[in-house]
Amino acid sequence: MKKNLFTALLLGTLGGVYAQKQQVGDSLAQISLEEVKVNGLRTNAKQPMPFTNVDKNELAERNLGQDIPILLNFLPSVVTTSDAGAGVGYTGIRVRGSDATRVNVTINGIPYNDAESQGTFWVNLPDFASSVESIQLQRGVGTSTNGPGAFGASLNLLTDALRSEGYANWAVSGGSFNTLRNTLKFSTGLLNDHFELSGRLSKITSDGYVDRAASNLKSYFLQGAFKDNNTLIKALAFGGHEITYQSWYGIDKATLAENRTYNPAGSIYDDSGSLMGYYDRQEDNYRQDHYQFHWTQQLEANWNLSLGLNYTYGRGYYEEYNDLWDDQNLSFSGATQFSYLQLPNYTLGSTTISSSENVTRKWLDNDYYVGTLSVNHNSSKSTLNFGLLASRYIGDHFGTLIWGEQLRNVSPRHRFYKNVGRKNEASAFAKGTYDFNTQWSGYLDLQWRSLSYTVEGEVKGPAAFNVDERYSFFNPKAGVVFTPNAHQQLYFSFARAHREPNRTDFENGAPKPEQLNDFELGWRWNSSDLQFQANAYYMTYKDQLVLTGALDEVGSPIRENVGKSRRYGIELEAKLPFASQFLWMPNLTWSRNENQDFFFQRDGNLQNLGNTKLSYSPEVIATNAVVYTPSTKVQLALLTKHVGEQYMGNIDAEKSLLAAYTVTDLNVRYVHNPEGQFFKQLEWSLLLNNLFNASYVSNGYFYTYDDTWSAPGTTTTIEGAGYYPQAGRNLLLGLSIQF
Repeated sequence: MKKNLFTALLLGTLGGVYAQKQQVGDSLAQISLEEVKVNGLRTNAKQPMPFTNVDKNELAERNLGQDIPILLNFLPSVVTTSDAGAGVGYTGIRVRGSDATRVNVTINGIPYNDAESQGTFWVNLPDFASSVESIQLQRGVGTSTNGPGAFGASLNLLTDALRSEGYANWAVSGGSFNTLRNTLKFSTGLLNDHFELSGRLSKITSDGYVDRAASNLKSYFLQGAFKDNNTLIKALAFGGHEITYQSWYGIDKATLAENRTYNPAGSIYDDSGSLMGYYDRQEDNYRQDHYQFHWTQQLEANWNLSLGLNYTYGRGYYEEYNDLWDDQNLSFSGATQFSYLQLPNYTLGSTTISSSENVTRKWLDNDYYVGTLSVNHNSSKSTLNFGLLASRYIGDHFGTLIWGEQLRNVSPRHRFYKNVGRKNEASAFAKGTYDFNTQWSGYLDLQWRSLSYTVEGEVKGPAAFNVDERYSFFNPKAGVVFTPNAHQQLYFSFARAHREPNRTDFENGAPKPEQLNDFELGWRWNSSDLQFQANAYYMTYKDQLVLTGALDEVGSPIRENVGKSRRYGIELEAKLPFASQFLWMPNLTWSRNENQDFFFQRDGNLQNLGNTKLSYSPEVIATNAVVYTPSTKVQLALLTKHVGEQYMGNIDAEKSLLAAYTVTDLNVRYVHNPEGQFFKQLEWSLLLNNLFNASYVSNGYFYTYDDTWSAPGTTTTIEGAGYYPQAGRNLLLGLSIQF
């Protein structure tokens, strides 16, 4: 609906600290039927690319109601943000400076990125982390996957595995900003050793840190499964309903200094410009339901097959009050004009009425169909993975007029624009590894994608909006892995990726597809007293669609093609136990992110700015985690995240600079397993976010426009910025009871 928008060794054990699950030099482990449906999309230590695996227990340790990006905040090269300021509602994630539209996300091998916007809106699946068995994050292009190609990272989620024993679990958590989460989970366990039914119901409410940035979120997950020695069949239904008050407007620098929580959304002014109040339904209201069927079959000892089918149905709107004084004096959106609403002017006495305060709803009603097929082969010396995907997306976009102060002869639910977007895709990949000897192995991965995207109709304004584009991409990848001994591993890989523009790109111009060449060079060390990884990357782009910093009227980031650009850096991670009860896990990313020979029109003249910084790409991202485990029941984790300064635009403008910030969280967990009681386990959790009450901003926007009217005959480029402040010290308390 709206904009939006994982640590190879971090953060392990408890307190949201995840440990890399890979063993250097190990032969390929036997793949379970649960993993087969995602095995072809995931990587492992035999493949030459950086990745992180996170299991459900590690996720649960910080899961007290915040969104998935926030739970994964402490991973290398990751920066997260929250519109409402406290991690509930709309959240965003960037990896290596690439925003969520560049992070390919799959759920059980099914693409989750919205087909048109390419974004991932986790708010549509609140508390989904409670139904996730494991997550893998691959940084860079990674291995071939389903859906849009990864330009910064790929994120692969596997939902709950079968449980042999039945259980019921109730989790409740709450804290600052009236945040409250209730989650009920159950499983029948395996019935007759073959069948299982499991599910989850969740509800999360929060007022948010920002004024009126309230969230009312509901979600469900239901799974039926059958298994025998060679077959696993699953039918899943999951989804959510989110109602969030709009909080994507941001605030300017003066307001940030005076009133950090101010939210201008829904402002109502009188004729003289005095603020009278706020519209109480300035909200985003969206439902999304997913229906998946998965059949996994062991064909013989070394061959298996997996079939996946998916239907996603999304529908909803964002409602807003369009104030006449605001439109004529502040926003200049034109949303109060009859021409915008496709209504005729009329005469009242001697006055021509051509505008009115009004309430509109802008709708998206969409259907997404996906079929996937994968065949996998595993032997002692080689692996082979073949995958096919076919998908169809239909998105119906339209606007309806709900109310107006000075309207007449308007039909109920008058539509003032309508367009339909259709996207069809077919893709195939073949990839494999081969052990040349005990030390050297090779990796080859070939992917082909073919897609068409059409739009017919008009957008708000009104303005005609028609797209008819077809793309065909070939994405090769190759690399080698050298394993000199049981503790060390070195790898090198090259990957090429292409990516098509998204809907917003077409609305704002005539975009070209992007191309990326990604080089990765890494070294891993794994022993009982130290795990360490160093990864160097060099990513060169042609026609990269970079974030300009500006937003459109619904908060979607505006992008533009730049000729040449690049990202390069080094990622360091370590995991070091010491003093028997302590675990130290730092990570550091240092990078350079540059536009090359960047041109910008300033004051009416086209200027070559040379090399400039890429937007939203801090050069330094660092995490430090210290975990103290005094007993098997108690664990404390102190987690610190530092994000260096970053520009919100591409012209190195001082006004676009976001200051560096450092935030520390404290996580405490106590587990009690009583004997002879009705319940099997009690778990208490405390999450104290921003322990030292830092005042920081993790995201914002930057824009420019040319002033040609203040001084006739002169063009002056004006710069402006907005900011999304994050919450100060805040806490969440949780109790989980397993029966």
